[in-house]
Order: sequence, then structure tokens, then C-alpha cells
Amino acid sequence: MAKIKLTKNELKKQKDELKMFRRYLPTLMLKKQQLQMEIRTTEARIRDLMTEKDRIDESFKAWIAVFGENGVFVPGLLRVTSLRTETGNIAGVEIPVFKGADFAVREYDLVSNPLWLDAAIENLRKVLLLDLEAGTLEEQRRRLDRELRTTTQRVNLFEKVKIPEARANIKVIRVYLGDQQTAAVVRGKIAKRGMEKVAQ
Repeated sequence: MAKIKLTKNELKKQKDELKMFRRYLPTLMLKKQQLQMEIRTTEARIRDLMTEKDRIDESFKAWIAVFGENGVFVPGLLRVTSLRTETGNIAGVEIPVFKGADFAVREYDLVSNPLWLDAAIENLRKVLLLDLEAGTLEEQRRRLDRELRTTTQRVNLFEKVKIPEARANIKVIRVYLGDQQTAAVVRGKIAKRGMEKVAQ
């Protein structure tokens, strides 16, 4: 506990601080709850995306062997050219919001390549979109987690340190000022009695 002055000015300062801590604590607690809710929502969305990806992967397994056909499915056939995101804001935290992605498909001969190549490219595009969105959501969750840690530390600081400390300081100052006032009254009475004795 920091050393405090035992004055009326310090008493007022401590009361003002206590009032401020009590005013901001509910706001911080509300922010903490909002962040927790958003993190749960983000995690649920990530799970949904991964479930959808697993579903598409399962559909791939039925015809994955054809990917091995010589020279048909070559690296670089499908690539991401740009990731589209915007900046959002949740409880004062800037987060990336997934808006889509653009892909480039390398030209291939429609006559000499098998028919399944178009379906394979489309399914790969879907999987890549799911991965990119999940990656963006992971970044959202990381930023929200970091802000939640900071907000939780502030809530704990106010609840467990600052408010009890201000209350204790106010109590100490009040006791001291009360003792001083009592001592002043006693000194005044003693002085009055002494003056009465001198006057007699």
C-alpha cells in the first residue's frame, strides 16, 4: 500500500478515485463479457468451417485416385491472387473480417483433360476459401483473446486492488482526522479549564 497523506484533500482525492473506479468497473465487466461472447461465436464459426471442409474432403476421397493421372493435376493450376478483408470493430478491438478471395486458374486444354478436372478445381477453390476464412477468424480470435486478457487484468486490478485500497485509505484518513478532531476538542477543553483557573 502506498504512503498516503492524512489530510482532507487526500480524503477527497481518495473518494474521487473510488467513485471513478466504481464507475468504470461495470463498463470493463461488460466489455469482458462481450469479448467472451465474441470469442465463443468465432470459435463456433471456425468449427463450422472445419466441419464443412471435412465434408468436402470426404467427397474428394471417392475420386482422389484420379488426381494421380499423369500431368493432369499440376501444381499452380489453381492459386489465390488476392484475399479480400475489411477491418471490423468489436468492443474497441480492430479485427479483420473475411470478404472473399480471388483465384486464378491456369489455362488448360478442355479437350485433352478429363471432365472431372473442372469439378476438382471448384472443390479445391471451396476448400481454399474455407481455409482462408478460418485463418481470418483465427486472427480475429487471437486479437480478441489478447484484448480479453488485458480487460480481465484491468477488472481484477479494479476489483481486487484499487477499490479495496481506496476504501482502506479513506478509512485510515477518516480515523486519523477523527482522532485529530477529538484531540483538538480535548486540547480546547483543557485550555479553557486552564484559562478559567487563571481567571479565578
